[in-house]
Amino acid sequence: MNFQHTEDRRMLADTLNRFVHEQYGFATRDTLARSDSGFSRELWVRFAELGIVGALFKEADGGFGGAGFDIAVVFESLGRGLVIEPFLGALVVGHALAHAGGDAQKALIASLIEGHAVTALAHDEPGSHYELARVSTRAVRGSNGWVLTGAKSVVQQGAEADFFLVSARTSGTCDAEEGISLFVVPRETAGLGVHGYRKIDGGRAAEICLNEVCVADDALLGERDAGFATLEASIGAGVLALCAEALGAMEVAKEHTLEYLRTRKQFGVVIGSFQALQHRMADLLLEVEQARSAVINAAAALSAGRVARERALSAAKYTIGRIGARVAEECIQMHGGIGMTWELPLAHYAKRLVMIDHQLGDEDHHLERYIALGRSQRHE
Repeated sequence: MNFQHTEDRRMLADTLNRFVHEQYGFATRDTLARSDSGFSRELWVRFAELGIVGALFKEADGGFGGAGFDIAVVFESLGRGLVIEPFLGALVVGHALAHAGGDAQKALIASLIEGHAVTALAHDEPGSHYELARVSTRAVRGSNGWVLTGAKSVVQQGAEADFFLVSARTSGTCDAEEGISLFVVPRETAGLGVHGYRKIDGGRAAEICLNEVCVADDALLGERDAGFATLEASIGAGVLALCAEALGAMEVAKEHTLEYLRTRKQFGVVIGSFQALQHRMADLLLEVEQARSAVINAAAALSAGRVARERALSAAKYTIGRIGARVAEECIQMHGGIGMTWELPLAHYAKRLVMIDHQLGDEDHHLERYIALGRSQRHE
C-alpha cells in the first residue's frame, strides 16, 4: 500500500506549513490566544484565501477536497502551528450542512470557505459525558416555526460565531438516537444567551443558553427526528481532524525535545548521549509512528460504511489520547523544569495534546465505543 500523499496534498501541506511558519509564529499565536476574541478574523480570511478551508469540502459543495486524507493533511499542519482559528467548527458544521441541508442552508458553506463567516457546533450539554445521543434541549412546534429551550456547554469559539448548529430533542427520551433534530440558529436570534471564556490550551469557548428561542421552519436541518446520523457523520470528521491535529503537535514536541537533547549539557556532555534518555526517546518515536498509522487508518475509513468508519475513528481517538498524553509527559520530563514555563512553546503543545483527548470523546469513551461497535457488528 502506498502511504504517500498525492502531489496536490503535498503542495497543500507545503503551502500551509510555509504560511504558518512565516505568518503564525508562536508569539503571534500566544497573543491571539489571550485576546478577547480568541483568534483573528483577518487571519481566518487569509487562511481561506489560501484555499485551506476549501480543502475540507467536496467539489460538489464548493470545495476541492473533502476526503479523509485532505482533512488529515490540513489539520496536521494546523497542529504543528497550534492554530486556533475556527477550522473545526467550519468542518463539522459545514459537513452537516452538506449532508442534510437544503439549497439555502448549503449556501452557508460558501461563506465558510471564503472566510466570511464563523460557525460553531452547539451539541454538548451540562452533565453529559460525550454521549452523542444524550440531548435534553427541547424543540417544540410554535405558531411560526420552532421554539428551542435548553443549554449547551463548551461551544468552541461560541462567542464569535455568526451562526450555530444546535441539536435539540423533538421526540423520545433524553438518550435516544431517534428524536434528535438539528437547527441552524443565527447569532442574533432573540433569546440566545452566550457567555464566553478563555480555555486553558488557548482560544475561547462559550456556554449557551436557549431561552425560548424562536426559529422559522427553514432552520430545521434535514428531517425532523432524524438528525443523529448527520450528527454522527459530521462529528466523525471532527474526530479525524483532532487526531491529525494532535499528530502535528506531537511531531513538533518531538522535534523540540530532540533538539534540546542535542544541545543541553550536564557534566560537560550533551544529555542526549545518556543511554537512558536515548531509550526513552526511541520509545517515544515508535509511539508517534503508531499514532500516525492510526490517523492514516481513520482517514482511509472516513468514506466507509458506518460501523467500519466509526470503529476506525474511535480506535484512532483512543490511540491519540493515550499517546498524546505520553508525548506531553515525556517531552516535559526530558526538558526538566524549563518544560513547564509559559515562555517555552513546548508547554503549550503539551497542554493542547492533553486537551485534545477531552474533545469529542476522551480515551475511555472511545475505547468503550470501539468495543460496543464491534459487538454490534458481530450480531449483524
